[in-house]
Amino acid sequence: MAAQVREVSRNLGRLVPQNTCLFLCDMQEKFRNNIQYFPQIVEISNRLLRAFKLLDLPIVCTEQYPKGLGNTVAELGVAEHNVPVFDKTKFSMCLPPIQEIIKDKEIKSVVLCGIEAHVCVQQTTLDLLESGLDVHVVVDACSSRSMTDRMYSFERLRDSGAFLTTSESVILGLAGGSSHPLFKQLQKIIWESAPDTGLLAARQQPLVAAITDSTATARL
Repeated sequence: MAAQVREVSRNLGRLVPQNTCLFLCDMQEKFRNNIQYFPQIVEISNRLLRAFKLLDLPIVCTEQYPKGLGNTVAELGVAEHNVPVFDKTKFSMCLPPIQEIIKDKEIKSVVLCGIEAHVCVQQTTLDLLESGLDVHVVVDACSSRSMTDRMYSFERLRDSGAFLTTSESVILGLAGGSSHPLFKQLQKIIWESAPDTGLLAARQQPLVAAITDSTATARL
């Protein structure tokens, strides 16, 4: 019965705190002026970091070629919260030491945020899915240099089996309800709405285009 419940939970994408890890992907200095909504992405990722630290859940962070691209931006808070940071040159975050953490902590689900959505986030997600883990891609905490790459990478990842979610959904999902002993502290993290990261506008554009096309057709 326990095995059946666990399997159903995995299929639903339900987050089980004791088996969940946060991945922070490549939010580095050289990307600051090139990534769409970079300050907002970092702010939202910091919310997730603080929630995971409050719940005493594992967190890992990577830096893509830091010699050339710089270190993780200070405002993310990895140094302040003693988050382990791993250098990499390949796009995926699935490095041997991170794979060891997944194994040692018996991780079943990964919450993933960072940049770029269509490169490192995407390849990390595919590697994790291939290894049998659930992946929750936090859409308001992932971005790319172009909104086109960002939005189509989300579609690609959803089609591949990842769960697309939001930062607030993750935090409240980990709490499970207001009876959680740390609920009030978690509530403080999300008390103010997360900053806009352009997702609503990007999703409305196809609708606007469709209305424009239909209006033009009606005039013919």
